Amino acid sequence: MQNGMQKIMNKVQHISVSKGKKVYFSSDNHLGAPTMGKSKEREKKFVNWLDHIKTDAAAIFLLGDLFDFWFEYNKVIPKGFTRTLGKLAEISDSGIPIYYFVGNHDLWMNGYFEEELNIPVFHKPKEFFINQTSFFIGHGDGLGPHDIAYKRMKKVFTNPIFKWVFKWVHPDIGVAIAQYLSVKNKLISGDQDAQFLGNDNEWLVQYCKRKLEENHRDYFVFGHRHLPLEIPLNTASTYINLGDWIQYFTYGVFDGNKLELKTY
Repeated sequence: MQNGMQKIMNKVQHISVSKGKKVYFSSDNHLGAPTMGKSKEREKKFVNWLDHIKTDAAAIFLLGDLFDFWFEYNKVIPKGFTRTLGKLAEISDSGIPIYYFVGNHDLWMNGYFEEELNIPVFHKPKEFFINQTSFFIGHGDGLGPHDIAYKRMKKVFTNPIFKWVFKWVHPDIGVAIAQYLSVKNKLISGDQDAQFLGNDNEWLVQYCKRKLEENHRDYFVFGHRHLPLEIPLNTASTYINLGDWIQYFTYGVFDGNKLELKTY
């Protein structure tokens, strides 16, 4: 399983969308925030959306922060999210491919999605071709200029020694601490980024424009910003931010020709 997943992760993926089929994109559910109870209604709405789109989905992309906190101990995963995990398993088992990109709240994924759900997990942005359209896809955290404090924090969080030490903390304690910090700390939660800065000042726009100097991409698709955005980068390339499932309940849908933002 792991070798097969690694091959998927290393090569450029080509997805064919036949007539009547679509590719869906979603990001930033933050299930578990601000509490498990308060996020349950949002979870049910998201699961209903998955039920709705599975009838014509050629593929589904989840662009991170599905959970407000996620850590995989050797034998333990965070409690909750049963409806979401069960629905993802059902859709994956039916043959519809699902691709997951980790966000800043679920950095510590380490095999569970691959082994239990047959869902490849990507820790960096990746290029896809859907029909003849090129996509550059990722969560969006730590990219572009600025965001220096978070980039430093991410280096600490992804350090193998830090993860090894955290793994030895009892899950009841470790998860409780992490959930508290995730909700309270704006640097981690991304609340400070949820304001539109203007096309010229959006740091992901600047990042996309630099990537265009290397290669053309028709669409750059990210989450993280919690804002539904559609910004032309030039006459042939567009930056899309998917918004979230907290305030906007927005998602992207590609019909084989055009990517659009919609609200559920």
